[in-house]
Amino acid sequence: MADFGGADTEAFRAEAREWLAANFPKSLGADKAALEAAIMSPAKPEGDLAVWKERMGAKGWGVPTWPKALGGGGLSTAEARVLQQEMAAIGAVNPIVGMGVNMFGPTLLEYGTEEQKQRYIPDIATGKVRWCQGFSEPGAGSDLASLQTKAEDKGDHFLVNGSKIWTSGGQYADMIFCLVRTDQSKKHEGISFVVFSMHQPGVEVRPIKLIAGNSPFCETFFTDVQVPKENLIGPLNGGWSVAKRLLQHERSGMGGRMGSSKVKEPALGVVAKKYVGEDEQGRLADTDLRTRIILNEIDAKALQQTVLRAALEAKGNSGPSAATSIMKNANMKVAQDKAELTLEFMGHQGLGWEGGDFTAEELAAVRTWLSGKAGSIYGGSNEVQNNIISKRILGLPDLTQSH
Repeated sequence: MADFGGADTEAFRAEAREWLAANFPKSLGADKAALEAAIMSPAKPEGDLAVWKERMGAKGWGVPTWPKALGGGGLSTAEARVLQQEMAAIGAVNPIVGMGVNMFGPTLLEYGTEEQKQRYIPDIATGKVRWCQGFSEPGAGSDLASLQTKAEDKGDHFLVNGSKIWTSGGQYADMIFCLVRTDQSKKHEGISFVVFSMHQPGVEVRPIKLIAGNSPFCETFFTDVQVPKENLIGPLNGGWSVAKRLLQHERSGMGGRMGSSKVKEPALGVVAKKYVGEDEQGRLADTDLRTRIILNEIDAKALQQTVLRAALEAKGNSGPSAATSIMKNANMKVAQDKAELTLEFMGHQGLGWEGGDFTAEELAAVRTWLSGKAGSIYGGSNEVQNNIISKRILGLPDLTQSH
């Protein structure tokens, strides 16, 4: 569809509003924060949430701009934006989420064969299948191309052996998109991109408990895992190009979370007043803290606008660009600064781990602060993103190769 506006878009707005009124369970709109938490939970949705997920999946509006023939909505960018506005107006949240939607799906639409798209995209569009990512290894993190998980050619299939680490949601996933080494003689040009089931023999997952108390990441081990040749995405030994594209989609999502937040949170200054108090004019009593909170909110707003602009530009070109590295770093900086400010104004109440002396909000604040430290590492560390920015955006010379 064309990216049109005006009367045509308004006609779609009426259609979307009518469909949402008939299909979004009103019980879910009472607490948007609780709804988003339930959607992100690994637990299988039940009750009205299960109904909402099924309806959005059947309509294709969980992935509104994906092709209709593959289970998507077939909407234009303008229509998808209108749909998002109408959902926000009634407290609705998209229940079709995950790495399949944000990372693998968009990449497969570019690199997959028609048969592969028909096999995998519909189940992503309905949220039926959960995906995880098999990229980082114990000895291949920032230098991802040094990975050693090996896929041996056995005729009609590959035999995969090795291990991955920081596999987000691996203990809940049905499928994995994975980088494997298919040529030992070359570094980047010896890597292939394959997908396979997490439920087959030879796959072992061990959750990693983090300092924040949860286990969102896992160690994943592969022992003689059979992967059919038709599960190769892109060309043999051409996986590095596919992976770079997928990482752009990942960083675009990580940079865009603040730009498209589904949950309206109280302004930081409003929360701070409960701990610091107000002056005679009703402002936050601590002027220095007030200034730093305002600057953080300005940065957040600037990031939101930049993300929205970049998303529109990406739709008009060939997808996300290297600029996603800028947004990824900016998003993490804004989020980490916010977490630091929150603990600062909460004082000792922001350092609780458990017990009745702390509110749920205070206990969440310290966990958010701790888990947020990983944000400048995963998805490509700040240093890696800065290298990408310097070389691919600013055109600066690669000093590591100048001697």
